[in-house]
Amino acid sequence: MKKRALISVYDKTDILDFAKFLISKGVEIISTGGTYKYLKENKIEVIEVSKITNFEEMLDGRVKTLHPNIHGGILALRDNEEHMRTLKERNIDTIDYVIVNLYPFFEKVKENLSFEEKIEFIDIGGPTMLRSAAKSFKDVVVISDVKDYEIIKEEIKKSNDVSYETRKKLAGKVFNLTSAYDAAISQFLLDEDFPEYLNISYKKNMEMRYGENSHQKAAYYTDNMSDGAMKDFKQLNGKELSYNNIRDMDLAWKVVSEFDEICCCAVKHSTPCGVALGNNVEEAYKKAYETDPVSIFGGIVAFNREVDKVTAKLLSEIFLEIIIAPSFSKSALEILSKKKNIRLIECKNKPSDKKELIKVDGGILVQDTNNRLYEDLEVVTKTKPTSQEEKDLIFALKVVKFVKSNAIVVAKNLQTLGIGGGEVSRIWAAEKALESPLLEKSIQGADKILINLRTSEDVGLNESQTVTEVIRQATGKKVEDVLFGITIVPEFSDKIEITIMANNFKDEMETNKETFIKVETVKTTAEPIRESERKREEPDDIMDIPPWMRNNRR
Repeated sequence: MKKRALISVYDKTDILDFAKFLISKGVEIISTGGTYKYLKENKIEVIEVSKITNFEEMLDGRVKTLHPNIHGGILALRDNEEHMRTLKERNIDTIDYVIVNLYPFFEKVKENLSFEEKIEFIDIGGPTMLRSAAKSFKDVVVISDVKDYEIIKEEIKKSNDVSYETRKKLAGKVFNLTSAYDAAISQFLLDEDFPEYLNISYKKNMEMRYGENSHQKAAYYTDNMSDGAMKDFKQLNGKELSYNNIRDMDLAWKVVSEFDEICCCAVKHSTPCGVALGNNVEEAYKKAYETDPVSIFGGIVAFNREVDKVTAKLLSEIFLEIIIAPSFSKSALEILSKKKNIRLIECKNKPSDKKELIKVDGGILVQDTNNRLYEDLEVVTKTKPTSQEEKDLIFALKVVKFVKSNAIVVAKNLQTLGIGGGEVSRIWAAEKALESPLLEKSIQGADKILINLRTSEDVGLNESQTVTEVIRQATGKKVEDVLFGITIVPEFSDKIEITIMANNFKDEMETNKETFIKVETVKTTAEPIRESERKREEPDDIMDIPPWMRNNRR
């Protein structure tokens, strides 16, 4: 029995060569619509599908292959006598190869087209043929990927057939493709935040040498439904990106994208280690570098403006894994490209994720992205913050979003002075943030300290008090010189974010290392006061409330 191949492709890359190869092996070609015309124009011997169905295509091409003469020829089991007898009775010939790729819905759904126009790029006949052929993979070779043409050619050249293992793999690729295709369409039509079934559509962008650790396999997939920042970036220099590189790039870019002002962010081990705004990229970088000159070494630096020559010279002085920016000046690119391994990334798209997914064993947690900074800024202290203090607060709030819980950011003059995060103890996170070399002198020389705590109801008042007391002790100031505010955030679960601002610094103030934070003091502060001690130290009319609230009554 003569073998036949049905070819219907939107992407016509290499299809002429593949069709010629099949014909050279005695395979008869059937084709549809635009593919038929393309093959015919290029002198390929081909039969139009309407000659097989005895039915002209209709409804503007919506119906052309949805016919028993097509699907019967694909789905019939060759070793089933009843199936083959039925085909013979109805004059249906088998189809042995199905070569189909789909209308580009993934691409078209992101274009500036009307809803109705996008609907027309939902392929029906193509996925149907592919699914039929994939189900019958024992008898039918199904090809949905242009890259597989050569694999098929090589196997046929060697054995005049395609192996069972290859047929099975190709069938699996079909269902992998159609599931992603259907997921994209479902997402487009439903437009629901949390549908009954979680359908995501991603395509493999690259294989990676390894994952977070060297023994872990990894790959990078990009979203079919969006043009996110980490999808359309351009690498200008350096070795290939790793798993950790992309993860940290994403974080660094998200931080600088929070600001309309010129911003620089340094990231190390998935945590910002320095963030600052400046009048130019050089100033922003210098200020970010000052936050933590140690951690920035071997890290990632991001800018939301073009990197210029002056800044490039500074960047070239230390070891960095990645520099990411919207663009690089010609002179900056020349300077930085001299370092062969440094990865230079050009990224122009703003972050666009609407959902965050975290895999757990047996499930996936899905939540909205954290796009809300604050609703209202309400002053709850007698002393109102200055205009600069408010700017510093908003700056620090934008940074602390991207610091791992427990997250603490100390800021002054639109520059991070200390960043603490990822600690199991909120006290340790506070200590870490206050250990910055910039802070050992400056925070102790501050005249006023403003502390803002954002936490959930799950975090006890006593714990919040302890963190506040740690910071107060680091300044060496009286309680009345420390202003504070607490915001209850319902969506925070056993989590606290702390923003610290210091004002009226005295440059001549020397570091007082004796009053700097000590764990022993923290422990003492965190312990509840015994009933006998309370009676001795306080008047009878004082209620059992935290010391920081009692002191404010003075």
